[in-house]
Amino acid sequence: MKKYLPRIVVVLILLLAFLTYWFYYNTYSEGNRSGILQKFSKKGNLFKTYEGELIMSSIASTNDVTLASEKFYFSVKNDSIAQALFSYEGKRVTLSYEEKRKHFPWNGETNYYITSIRTEGN
Repeated sequence: MKKYLPRIVVVLILLLAFLTYWFYYNTYSEGNRSGILQKFSKKGNLFKTYEGELIMSSIASTNDVTLASEKFYFSVKNDSIAQALFSYEGKRVTLSYEEKRKHFPWNGETNYYITSIRTEGN
């Protein structure tokens, strides 16, 4: 048993390292979401994180009023992106994101992390 114990420990450490990478750092999907930035704030009890809501309209009336919509909840890790988003509240934006399988509490409340922003017309 003493002969195999170090090997078992090494295998368990490698497995734990792989699972941590797979769930928390490996990108599951990436893409863009467009809509109106409804809410953006810095919040949290122990870990202050940047969180936001984007309203994605699927049907709009002739008066540019949204009739059917879906909310996209996201987190932001980058301070410069967060400061830009504060100035875009209420405006139409396109957000590029990466989705992770799980998240650490200090990275945000969602699995979606914003990597860049484009405003309408850019």
